[in-house]
Amino acid sequence: MFLNYIKNFSVKKILKSSLQNVKGSSLSTSVQTVGLLIDASYFSKKEALINELIANGIPADNIKVIVYKDTFRKSNAHNHPAFGAKHLNWKGEITNQQVNDFVNEKFDLLINYYDVEKAILMVVTHNSKAKFKVGFSSIDKRLNHLIINTNAENYKVFTHELFRYLKMLNKL
Repeated sequence: MFLNYIKNFSVKKILKSSLQNVKGSSLSTSVQTVGLLIDASYFSKKEALINELIANGIPADNIKVIVYKDTFRKSNAHNHPAFGAKHLNWKGEITNQQVNDFVNEKFDLLINYYDVEKAILMVVTHNSKAKFKVGFSSIDKRLNHLIINTNAENYKVFTHELFRYLKMLNKL
C-alpha cells in the first residue's frame, strides 16, 4: 500500500513536469469519433452515460470506451476493456496493450470522465492522441481543452453542457 502511494506520487511528479510543455490545440473538424475514459471506482452508470452520448447524435459504433478500476481482476468479465493501477510502472509508462491502443487512437473527442486525480488516468489523458479533450474542473487544467464544472454523478448535466459547448463551437 505504501509503495503504491510512493509510485503515484512519483508518476504525478513526472507528469506535472511534462505538462509544462503542453501546446494548445483546437478541434478543426466536426466530432465523429469519441473516446470515453471512465473511472468506474466512483461512477457506475457508464451505460447510461453512453446512451446520453448516443441520444445527442454520436453513433454507437464511433464510441470507444475504456474503464479504470481500483481493484482490477483479470478473471472478471467486462463489457468494455478495463485496466488498473498495476498497469502503470514507476517511470509513468503504461504496460497494458489495450490502454496503449486506446491512447494511440486519434479520436476527434476524448471525454475524461473522472473527477479524482489518479496517476494512471492522468497519464492516459496526457498521452492520448485525441484532437480535443474534455474533463472535469477538479482535474489539472492543463490536461483538458474544455473543462466542465460539475461532478461525476451528474452525467446528464455533464453531457448537456458538453453538447451545448460543442454546438457553440460548431463541432456537431
